[in-house]
Amino acid sequence: MIFFPLAEATSLPRVLRRSRMFPAIRNKALLLATLIAVACISAAPARGQGLQPDEQPSSIRGTVINSVTHAPIARALVYTPDNRFAMLTDGEGHFEFPLPQADTGSGTGIEVFGEPQQPRLYERAGHQFWLLARKPGFLDDPNDRTEASPGTDVTVSLMPEALIKGRVALSTADAAVGVTVQIFSRQVQEGFPRWLLGTSVRANSSGEFRFADLPSGAYKLMTHELRDNDPVASVPGGQLYGFPPVYYPGVPDFAAAGTIELAAGQSVDVDLSLTRQPYFDVKIPVANGETNGGMNVSVQGQRGPGYSLGYNPGEQRIEGMLPNGNYVVEIVTYGQIPATGMVSLRVAGAPVEGPSMTLTRNSSIRLNVKEEFSDLNQNISGTWADGKRTWALHGPRLYLQARVEPVDDGEQNRGGSPRPPTGPNDDSLVLENLAPGRYWLRLNSSRGYVASATMGAVDLLHEPLVVGPGADTPIEIKMRDDTAEIDGTVTTIAATRPASGETTEPSSPQAWVYCVPLPDSLGQFQQLAVSADGKFLSPSMAPGSYQVLAFAKRQPNLPYRDAEAMRAYDTKGPVIHLAAGQKAAVQVQLISSSE
Repeated sequence: MIFFPLAEATSLPRVLRRSRMFPAIRNKALLLATLIAVACISAAPARGQGLQPDEQPSSIRGTVINSVTHAPIARALVYTPDNRFAMLTDGEGHFEFPLPQADTGSGTGIEVFGEPQQPRLYERAGHQFWLLARKPGFLDDPNDRTEASPGTDVTVSLMPEALIKGRVALSTADAAVGVTVQIFSRQVQEGFPRWLLGTSVRANSSGEFRFADLPSGAYKLMTHELRDNDPVASVPGGQLYGFPPVYYPGVPDFAAAGTIELAAGQSVDVDLSLTRQPYFDVKIPVANGETNGGMNVSVQGQRGPGYSLGYNPGEQRIEGMLPNGNYVVEIVTYGQIPATGMVSLRVAGAPVEGPSMTLTRNSSIRLNVKEEFSDLNQNISGTWADGKRTWALHGPRLYLQARVEPVDDGEQNRGGSPRPPTGPNDDSLVLENLAPGRYWLRLNSSRGYVASATMGAVDLLHEPLVVGPGADTPIEIKMRDDTAEIDGTVTTIAATRPASGETTEPSSPQAWVYCVPLPDSLGQFQQLAVSADGKFLSPSMAPGSYQVLAFAKRQPNLPYRDAEAMRAYDTKGPVIHLAAGQKAAVQVQLISSSE
């Protein structure tokens, strides 16, 4: 939360919001923190209809509430990120801070702070205060971005944490001591929903586990592989047993795993059952296993992680033990010449020596950029330094950013971006060390727009880039600058703007507009801020078809690349078709927070 008094201020430092990793880890000792004195920030005389210095509000006061029940939260710690303000709320959730005495000065205050996944920039005249609140059992409310002026009552909301707890049972009726339980969360990354690996916990001596500090959302659970080391059941030289990984509610496949939907403050109990199975020796020769770097061996069953094998450099083979089943075993090497190898393996009741694996050098793919710009006056410059020399960059390196990201959730450690230039005359763009797989090509340009990106007959703006062993077909990219424009109005804000001539203080964006390209469109996603009079403008957009959506709050989790998920917004905003060089006017209404 940020507070703005009615005076101008000198430039303020940049402040970044506390980041929260999944799941959040909180220091409960903060509740015992000593109250910290208020510091002074210089300010200038008020302008327009502002109050005189002796009339300025002397405090910031408010209430901390539960975002679900709206009940006040007692003994919550309210503080600033620098700990210059700090106090506990009273029994009714109230707090009040004194304000520093304003001094004279001039200038514009600028502060940067962030939401959980995306920063926000505000430019304001006057002091800027940012307050946070925390209490064990509660999380930051991502929907609480209230702004208020000192002297008014404000509300800070906290979201009650959600919980997943349960018990792991073994088919042997023994305690599941030491078994590890892993959690996955469904999150939106750059418009696309993905299952991301979260934290893991170890079950206690009773097999019980607990995941706390979870925000509302979708989750999946799995156990890690557990070897049976019971000395009573183990016979030297005899059959070895273990408990293979399992996904809730008891399936071996990630795709078939049940999704646990959690609401804020909800607690869910789950049970997992592990079945003891025989394990058999596995050996996979590696034909060209010499490497000048490290090796990472991964094993996948039906779908998803969980099993482990190792590499024996002396024997140049992969070794370990697996239960019955079908597997894909992969090696990725790290060094001067990264390489990848993969084989399929079936274990059926006996030790197995798999087919020989051959490591193939990872692919390097060139990006050939064709410029079709009408404006030849390029006002962009940049340099690159390798630690010894510094030289100027030329051509597409100055404005085009490229990277690839894996299509499949289980391959998030893959991807890549163009290698650095090798010298002053190297203007080439090359994606290096791409392991075989499927990727999305992500292109962003500060000049013009990407009109097309193809590899052979594949449209990489809408279809995945498929990289096979030794792939070397270049990617052809066409750049143009005949961009389109949008001049828009959010009618529900424009209708309530102040009467003509009335003095108002500068304000933060009143809403956010999202221009979402239709699935088969050339357009590129845009986020636009809406001013106090309801206006928004995009001076440079790729031609194409867009749906225009307006929200009162930022939407960092808008799944704009998921056509199925975006169907929920089919009737929430107009669709516009922008031709090259066109300037279009559009009117849109705010989407209700209840929709």
